[in-house]
Parts: sequence; C-alpha cells; structure tokens
Amino acid sequence: MADPQEILAARVQSALGAALGADFAETDPVIRPSQFADYQANAALALAKRLGRAPRDVAADIVAHLDVGDMCREVEISGPGFVNLTLRDDWIAGQAQNQLDDPRAGVPRQDAQTVAIDYSAPNVAKEMHVGHLRTTVVGDALARVLEALGHGVVRQNHIGDWGTPFGMLIEHLLDSGEGSAEAELVKTDPNAFYQAAREKFDGSPEFAARARKRVVELQAGDPETLRLWQELVDLSTVYFNRIYAKLDVTLTDADLAGESKYNDMLPGICEELERRGIAEISEGALCVFLDGFTGREGKPVPLIVRKSDGGYGYGTTDLATVKYRVEELGAHRLLYVIGAPQSLHLRMVWETARKAGWLPEGVDPVHVQIGNVLGSDGKILRTRSGKPIRLMELLDEAVERAAKVVADNRPDLDEDTRAGIAREVGIGAVKYADLSVSHDTEYVFDYDRMLALNGNTGPYLQYATARIRSIFRKGGVDPAAAAGPVAITEPAERELALSLLGFGPAVASVGATLEPHRLCTYLFDLAQAFTGFFENCPVLQAEDPAVRESRFALIAATLRTLESGLNLLGVRAPEQM
Repeated sequence: MADPQEILAARVQSALGAALGADFAETDPVIRPSQFADYQANAALALAKRLGRAPRDVAADIVAHLDVGDMCREVEISGPGFVNLTLRDDWIAGQAQNQLDDPRAGVPRQDAQTVAIDYSAPNVAKEMHVGHLRTTVVGDALARVLEALGHGVVRQNHIGDWGTPFGMLIEHLLDSGEGSAEAELVKTDPNAFYQAAREKFDGSPEFAARARKRVVELQAGDPETLRLWQELVDLSTVYFNRIYAKLDVTLTDADLAGESKYNDMLPGICEELERRGIAEISEGALCVFLDGFTGREGKPVPLIVRKSDGGYGYGTTDLATVKYRVEELGAHRLLYVIGAPQSLHLRMVWETARKAGWLPEGVDPVHVQIGNVLGSDGKILRTRSGKPIRLMELLDEAVERAAKVVADNRPDLDEDTRAGIAREVGIGAVKYADLSVSHDTEYVFDYDRMLALNGNTGPYLQYATARIRSIFRKGGVDPAAAAGPVAITEPAERELALSLLGFGPAVASVGATLEPHRLCTYLFDLAQAFTGFFENCPVLQAEDPAVRESRFALIAATLRTLESGLNLLGVRAPEQM
C-alpha cells in the first residue's frame, strides 16, 4: 500500500540527487505533515548553509527536478524555503480504494523475525494487582502488532513459581488439606491464602521450621514436594486465566515460562561464569562486577549470581532466560515488558550475557519500561488502607460503571445485550486508557475520563464503529459488499480518505518503536476525521448513486481500519452502543 510520506520522501530524494549531484542523493528530504499543505519538504533549509546559497534558491532547484505530477496537484515554495506538497484528490481516492481492496488493510508484511516477549509475570499464590495491568496490556498489544507485521512472536509469561516462599505455602496447603475451601482460595483470593501462610510462618516456630525444611526438599527435587508445588501452580493458573479472560488477552497456559523452568540451568550458568573469569567470589557470594556500574561513593555494584548460602537470585534466572531464548527459541529480539525500576538490573544481566557469549551481536534485548498507575492524589494507586488494588476488583468496577452508562444511553436494549456491551466497553476503556499514553510514563487512573464518549478514549472509538455499523444497517448494506469505487467530492471525504492511508505506517511505527500509544493517536485522529465526514457528507441521503456508493466504500474502509486497529490493541468493538 502507498504511504504518501514515504513515496514523497523517495521522490524528493531523487530530485535532490538530480539537482545537487550524487553526493546529495541520500540526503534526508525531511518530509513532514503541514498545516499549509498535505506535506512539506524542509531539506532546502538545512542544505542552504552547506551549499552557501539562499534556501529559496535551493528549494527552486529541487522543485525544478521534482517528478510528482501523478500524485500532487500543487507544489509551492513558501516562507524561507519550504516546499509545500498538496496531493491530488484522484490519487488519494485511488489509494483509499486500494486499501479497501487489500485483505491486510495496508498493514505491511515485514521480513520475519522471532521475537520473545516477556510480559505479565504474576506470582503464584499472590493476587494480581493494578501494577500487573500495564505490563499485561502493553505486552499483549505489542505481541498482536508484531504478529500482524509478520513476525514470529513467542510469549513468555515469566511467573514467580519458585523460591523460599513455597516452603510455607506447601506446608499451609498440607495443614489446610488438599481440596479444602482454604486451598480453593488460591483460585479466587490468593492473597488470603498467602497471608494465612505468612502469619503462621511468623507466629509459629514449629511451622517455620517445617517450611524451611520443605524448601530444602523442594530444591532437592523431592517427588512429593514437587507434586504439592505443582498443585499450587495449577490452582494459581486457574486464577491467572480468570484475569486473562476478563482482560481479553492472548496469554495461554502454553505461554507459561516461570522461574522454575530454568532451575536446572542455574548451576551451569554459575560454573561457566566462574570458569571463564566473568564472575568471582566476593564476601562468600559469586558476583559479576561490570565496568561502569557503580553505586554510592563509586563502589562497584555486583550482579549476584549465587548467594553466600548457595541459593540463586533473579540475576541467575534472568541470565538463564537470555540463554534459553537465544539458543532454544532462536530469538532475534528479546522484549522485557516490565517496570522502569528494573532498568539497571536488566542492563547488568544483558552485559553479563554479552560477555558470556549468550547474547550475540545481532540479537537485540529491549526493556519496554512500564510506568506507574497513579490515583487522583498523584501517588501510586492503592486502597485506602495502603494496599495495592486488586486487579479483578478494578476490572469489575469498570464493567459496573460501564453498565450504568449503557443503561442510561440504551434503555431500549434487553438486559443481556446491555451486559455484553458493558463488558466490552468497560474492559476496553481500561485497556485503551493505559495504551493511549506512553508506556514509560505515569498516568492517573480515572474511571470517568476512561468511560467518556468524547476525547481520546476507548468508548469514543467504539462508538465510532457502532455508528458506522448503524449506517449500514439502516441502508440494508453489508459492509463487506461496499466496493466503491471511491471518489472525492467534498473536503471531509478527502480528509477521511487521506487519514485512512496512515494505518499501515502507524502499525509499522508501533512495531519499530514498541510504543502502542502511536496507534491510539492514529485511531483517534481517524475517528475524528470520520466524525467530520459524518457531519458533512450524508451517506444514505446522497442523491447521486455514485456518491452514495463511494461513501459506503469510505466508511466500510474506516470501519475495518478502526476495528483492525482496536483488535491490535486488544479492544473489542461492540456491534451497537
């Protein structure tokens, strides 16, 4: 599909070479959207100083050699040397028709890479809280986008399923009884189960001694202890899946790749690092000291790969994940969708893996940093008691609030239909609010803003799709049968058609930058262009049959683009609202 900005860049670049010589043939033409035209080429200003000429003279030279007559109706030099480029209406219409006819709606298919993406990562026998929302939602959107671009995505849900807490959890499971109501809490209220185990551990020396002994048995691979451990993991998986189903994300049991998966690799990791002189013993622990990583007073900060008591930490497991994802999965890119505070730790892990040869050149690890979710007070969102907000409660409240909005707006619908719309609107609102801001920044969680039917919100975009479907229902037309041809007769038609052409570039941009908010911005702009079209260009009442067919084709392309874009974000589009 045609990206106007990309095509113009190539044309202007060719003109630069023809006008100024081969040395300038690779110069960035600096093509940008413009308020005075569709696009603007700004290269002349930067080149003028280098050439010792007036910018307008350089611009005139470029224009004299510029071949864009097939796509531009106007080329104008303005100001100190900007080249304004206004596209032809028939060219825009033709490209919009091509996008309508394209099964991929203009989304490019890139050279396939294998991408391992680490996201969500809750802990066994612990509640998922609001802090897990962003890593799950952002990671899932990136997985969807990368797959749409043609990449092989391997989801890696690095759950916390190993370590010392399992001693007390297993003993509490035995005390409570397998299959008991208390054990079932791991499926429904895991924090209650965990806290009960912690209280016994802190209050009973006898229980604490049993728990410590159980940890040793777990680490030694005792079959009965491993069976009990697996039971806790299985119970927690039921809970995780309830959350994932509610959030409508693509994670499955097959994507679970917890800490335990790498347990057998850890001794070999340490042995190799020590043998090769990358790690050394310091105060009884095996540590890696890397140049440039220092703390207070310039003291080196170690990456501890084996503790003084012989146990392993996150650093060891994270090194094992790098080795596994490169050697076993064949990953070209490693994405870690986790909190921003983990930046230093990850950089140390990656540099250690580079030194060990486990992270070869050409394999790119990326930290997709996740910022905090804030309350209205500007602090990390918590309950009044200061505890993290349970994710399930937050999602349930979103759906309840959405149900009230739907009931007020659509009392004509039956209860089941309203409930279905409320689920899609409530969950979509929460996910879109998260995705529409840069993933590494903080944002304030505000139900009223999220559920608003105006502004850059999920419900606004969902309402746009429902409005388009309503037009098709009233016209008795199937959107899939709207074939055009597209023609442009009004400015609002032109704006909508031109906006459609940005979908493929927007999706590709998310794949390159790993920033889902870029797709949100595009979809919001498209929805606004549709609103302008809706207000100025009647479809059902169009007198000319050709204009009517063209407008049906335009809104069919708009509907597919909005729904496809929302789907890449993991947001459903209700049939009606």
